[in-house]
Amino acid sequence: MKFEDLKLAYGYPLQLQTTSLSGQPERFSCRLIGCLPGRSLLLSVPKLAGKLVRFRSGQKIVVRLMIDNGIGIFAGVVETQTMDPYPILHLSFPESVTFKGIRSATRVAVQERIEILSAHGDNVQSTPGFISDISINGCRIELGADIAELGDSLTLKTEVDIRGVKRLLLLKGIVRSRVDATDNVDEGALVSYGIEFSDQSDDERLVMYAYVFSHMAQQDQTAD
Repeated sequence: MKFEDLKLAYGYPLQLQTTSLSGQPERFSCRLIGCLPGRSLLLSVPKLAGKLVRFRSGQKIVVRLMIDNGIGIFAGVVETQTMDPYPILHLSFPESVTFKGIRSATRVAVQERIEILSAHGDNVQSTPGFISDISINGCRIELGADIAELGDSLTLKTEVDIRGVKRLLLLKGIVRSRVDATDNVDEGALVSYGIEFSDQSDDERLVMYAYVFSHMAQQDQTAD
């Protein structure tokens, strides 16, 4: 597909992937701030440890973005990086965008320890648990205490490692099902909830998509 067909709003979150001088992959978050169709894209300059990342003219970059039920990927080359009047990364305009779909029904098995936040009036309760499987629409969590009813809202959070990049995975959702028996009693899990995701920001969804997609890729490699 063509980049202009995406009709992205300015401020849309993007992920940049490049290779360090040592050959290790590096990933940074930025935003689309403008474009000249057929010529170049204007991106915000990402920061690392509070400092602006410096890119080299001619440096090759892979860009990922969340679109609909999948991830868009395209390649670009750094044209220049300007500092005045504010930092801008100029990237070559992509010839095309590749789309990798993630079916909403596709679930992947994980064993991710999480903190589960539930609100009861003005009180917020924190309970440990873990995600046992996840899709882009929802997940199944297991925990040792019955803390919610059907229809209650829960927030799940943990730091995850996505292909060497650490990010905060923040999932907000509604309890849609409850099962007493779980497959992980030995881990202290006595209750299982089915969660439907809701009210996620673009940044939160982008991290979640990347997390689900990376686990799908790992399982595909294992199957091969």
